[in-house]
Amino acid sequence: MTRLVRTTYLGLLVLASGCEGWKTPGDPPPSLDAELRQRLGGQYGVVPIAAPPTQPPALVTLGQALMFDKVLSGNRDIACATCHTMAAHATDGITISIGTGGTGTGASRTLGPGRQFVPRNAPTLLNTGLGAFYLFLDGRVSGVGAGFFNTPAGAALPPGLPSALAAQAMFPVMSREEMRGNRGDRDRFGNPNELADFDDTAFVGVWQAIMRRLLAIPEYVSLFNAAFPGTPTSALGFQHAATAIAAFQTQSLTKLDSPFDRYLAHDDAALTAEQKRGALLFFSDKARCGSCHSGPLLGGNGFANAGVPQLGPGTGSGAPLDFGRGALFNQEFYRFAFRVTPLRNVELTAPYMHDGAFATLEAVLHHYNDVQRTLREYDPSGLPAALQLMYHGDGTTITAVLATLDGRLGQTLGLNDQEIGELVAFLESLTDPSARDLSALVPARVPSGLPVGDQ
Repeated sequence: MTRLVRTTYLGLLVLASGCEGWKTPGDPPPSLDAELRQRLGGQYGVVPIAAPPTQPPALVTLGQALMFDKVLSGNRDIACATCHTMAAHATDGITISIGTGGTGTGASRTLGPGRQFVPRNAPTLLNTGLGAFYLFLDGRVSGVGAGFFNTPAGAALPPGLPSALAAQAMFPVMSREEMRGNRGDRDRFGNPNELADFDDTAFVGVWQAIMRRLLAIPEYVSLFNAAFPGTPTSALGFQHAATAIAAFQTQSLTKLDSPFDRYLAHDDAALTAEQKRGALLFFSDKARCGSCHSGPLLGGNGFANAGVPQLGPGTGSGAPLDFGRGALFNQEFYRFAFRVTPLRNVELTAPYMHDGAFATLEAVLHHYNDVQRTLREYDPSGLPAALQLMYHGDGTTITAVLATLDGRLGQTLGLNDQEIGELVAFLESLTDPSARDLSALVPARVPSGLPVGDQ
């Protein structure tokens, strides 16, 4: 019964059997483009994306400084842009992230003594300003109406946040593993880490303490006053900082000029024949990718247990496993379910899945081709040594993951190597060329004077 309900709930966008649209007896088959456009604009809801509104320059400037400034972290040793480095396309390029106490960036980042891995892979910040309904991999932040959000802070969330993206930016600073640190920590200068002394649910206390840090820096006072000219300095809160971070992401990391975007704008030559075949397969009854990855963002608004191997320290009630959305609701229904990832620019954001279990798009597609087999036969030998020891491949865990596997993934797909290659070609068409090099977004300095990048 669980699988039936899960499939019904999560499969509202599933292609109805046989609904290929053009297959009327006696009709000639349509052209490749005609068939593809009919599918895209039909039940899959894949339509051109409107660019978000231009963000106020002063707000973006403040947000850029905050994104790269380690002053937001308890130990003053990690910035938002450490786990979302521009060199790795606004993610970090590693399996699961390494937060405060770590050294290096990207693939060279190493865990600090006595530190724990962040439980999950760092999702890219590319196109986060386009309005995905759920944020974080378990969807713990979401919009519920204009100016209202579901978040871990509940009623403690301050008013005035303009978007779910801004609401999301309130929370990485609360995570001990990511940014806040542990009780007894000392920062990079040997001073006590005052942010770590707060209880884990003392949202307001942590946010106020960060603002005291920021407003003790004259340059930040000037930046906040320019970004929020109608707000007295004494009334500024961390919600203003989060709003600025979201504005920077929206203005600077929105990338909507991929070949696929140009194809949606009626440029038939924007995609190769191989990419078009891959798109037709993606949105078909055979591959069934579009049953989850639909809509303008090709994902972002639902959850599924995709039978992903369990890696890492785990989190919440399931540790050392990661129950995903199931940990939020303590419901079997959601156990091991994670947000369906939007796929735009996905070529650039390896490794993949909630815990970075798969290094390539080909590996992801082979997994979906036969989920139960690849879960049982997963080989962790390609992982960093520390994570090989944190692979939970025992029979009990595999049985538990498969018990709530999304109903759409229970059968093999029968994809051959050529078809997998065509799917990869289509996924590569989702890349905006300007997303390949984001180095121009990295500031030379930040107002705190702390080093930018790997220092």
